Amino acid sequence: MEPTLSTETMADVVNPMVELGFATLVLIPVIIIHGWCLAQISKFFSTRYAHYTPATPHWHVGLLTSITIALLVAIHLIETLLWTIPLLQIGILKSFRDAYYYVLESYTTLGEGNMILPDNWRLVGPVIAISGLFTFGWTASILVVIMTETGKLYAARSKAAARDAGRDAGQGGGEREKERVT
Repeated sequence: MEPTLSTETMADVVNPMVELGFATLVLIPVIIIHGWCLAQISKFFSTRYAHYTPATPHWHVGLLTSITIALLVAIHLIETLLWTIPLLQIGILKSFRDAYYYVLESYTTLGEGNMILPDNWRLVGPVIAISGLFTFGWTASILVVIMTETGKLYAARSKAAARDAGRDAGQGGGEREKERVT
């Protein structure tokens, strides 16, 4: 008797522990990559920002902040690709567009629900959402640092401008006094 070939794929036969194991195997590298990338982006921002003074043009600060934010967005787009590829490789979802849409929807916790995983893989979606919540929170902490540093620079710039205005007013007033005395 010849063995029959099964038409079932790994995507068709799964138990909850396999689902969670699969999701964990994707989650761990995503978190590690996110941490490493955040460290690199923080270093990128800090090493350039350290050279800024109140005299640094506004557009320099704006450009550095914009580039940093764009890099943070890029991390999330790459991480969602890291979730999408295994969904396609295992055959959980069939098209790249559908898989990427599903991952983006879950990762951002949008949750519109117009894309769903097969019943035997539905535990993967909440793990994708957990990874998005975690990584977005971590990214937000970096944004707080960036905006705090930028705010400090603008405050120093305002103080310097106020000192200069006070000094100019003081010099002008002193000259007027001399004129009255003579």
